[in-house]
Amino acid sequence: MLRAMTQDPQPTKQPAPRSPRAKAKASKPMWLAAALVATAAVGYAQFSSYSESSIVKNPTGQSFLQTFSALHSLYLKPVDDTKLLEGAINGMIGSLDDQFTYYEPPENNATDQENLKGEFYGIGVQLTAAAPDGKGGKVDQVYKSGAAAQAGVQVGDIFAKIGDKDVRTATLDEIVRQVRGVKGSKVTVTFVRNNAPYTVVMERQPVTIVSVEQSILPGNVGYIALNTFYNEKVADQFAAAVKNMEQKGVKKLIVDLRDNGGGLLDAGVFVADQFLSSGPIVSLRDRNGKVTEVDRAEKEDSDYTGKLVVLINKNSASASEIVAGALQDTGRATIIGETSFGKGVAQRPISTVDGGRVAIVNSEWLTPKGRQIHKKGITPDIKVEDTRRPIPLNFIGSGVKPGTKLTMTVEGKPVTVTADKDGKFTYIGTVARPISSAERGQASVDLKADAQLRAALTKLK
Repeated sequence: MLRAMTQDPQPTKQPAPRSPRAKAKASKPMWLAAALVATAAVGYAQFSSYSESSIVKNPTGQSFLQTFSALHSLYLKPVDDTKLLEGAINGMIGSLDDQFTYYEPPENNATDQENLKGEFYGIGVQLTAAAPDGKGGKVDQVYKSGAAAQAGVQVGDIFAKIGDKDVRTATLDEIVRQVRGVKGSKVTVTFVRNNAPYTVVMERQPVTIVSVEQSILPGNVGYIALNTFYNEKVADQFAAAVKNMEQKGVKKLIVDLRDNGGGLLDAGVFVADQFLSSGPIVSLRDRNGKVTEVDRAEKEDSDYTGKLVVLINKNSASASEIVAGALQDTGRATIIGETSFGKGVAQRPISTVDGGRVAIVNSEWLTPKGRQIHKKGITPDIKVEDTRRPIPLNFIGSGVKPGTKLTMTVEGKPVTVTADKDGKFTYIGTVARPISSAERGQASVDLKADAQLRAALTKLK
């Protein structure tokens, strides 16, 4: 799963009741989440036996314990056991050189579990990084009826303080953890707008993460966008969106999986199953080469049978690629866009006794025709570049006196940069902000700037 943005969205209306199939499939993530608690105890018991046989008796293991002890007795400053051991865990996992096997400390895992459940208590904003290095937090969207909207918070406002703590260089995860809290509790936030600070006190309200957005395009073409599969409410929300399209007489549908980094397998299978009446959806291949069919499509009266186009780009990954691969292999949909990311491995999540989590890659996904996704991605039937957010102009230079101001024309507008103490100057263009709606569940599109969406409409004609 890839995460590019942390969200704190606002409540939306409850989706329509789903079919028995939807309820059955949606129950699987809950079973997995419950099973993780038992897994933690089993894993710890296994580790206890490994610690004697593999650590104490292994020279390198003895060296680890020796180093740990030496740091306590010899290091210049007091050491924190938790930081040392978390560093050891990350180092151990890092030696695998596998970006999809990772450890999440307890505080990050707690936020992730809230996102997974699809509900928590917050202020009703979506955040993005405030600085090019990913630090700080800036309001990217303010949702209607939320605490932030009621307090007058606006898009572009920058988080300066939460309570008395300066968060201008904090990570997005750190900011989110401080903003969220207990139902009805209050949080004091100081924002900066146009270089002027202002402080508001907001009461944390119920928040439902809405991962499905929809709209009707010209020609009564339906449009459903999924921004993540990492939400146990995706099945409900997607089923409600499809039902809404059918009620509006939609016979041509676009499903947008662009920038969707994946998430829960069951959510991906459910989405693919909405368009397939039979046959395999995805299979697993383990390290011994054994292939196991994971799920098959089931025929339901609620299945959408009209024309279908699926949009993907280079950031579509994991469950998004499972959906696109299944619909492409069966000929059910035309895939338009860019070759997807290529994250085709399955992770086994293990809850650790400290409240953290380890995700361990243990198999790979295969499409219905047995195609490997990992490091290859899904190649679209029609290749079209994603033109929604063009890369802005950036440049660096040197060779002038410190403090020199240089004015250049960029895209017809004057831009002034100042050389630093070494005579170097830098310009970083502004990245176009994605269009989004303040109404949760309502999709905002820009046909003029979106070549892939235009290609989808052309195909459906």
